[in-house]
Amino acid sequence: MHTLPGDVDDVKMIGAYLTRVDAVQAVDRLRGQPGFCDHPKIVDPQSGSATDMQGFHINEYELGKDHWTEGYVAV
Repeated sequence: MHTLPGDVDDVKMIGAYLTRVDAVQAVDRLRGQPGFCDHPKIVDPQSGSATDMQGFHINEYELGKDHWTEGYVAV
């Protein structure tokens, strides 16, 4: 995730991995690539600052479950 002008968050999903170790290894592989190298760290979501939120986020999801069930509206 990085913040565009106007405080708009730009989020890219790199992939889904079986373990956190696998996700960290993906970050290690990609952090030097264009765009990713501008914010190469894994973010601590407890940091609080918007600037500190730029970088890689690792989130856990339960497999075999719907996670976005309310639909969406394109703006």
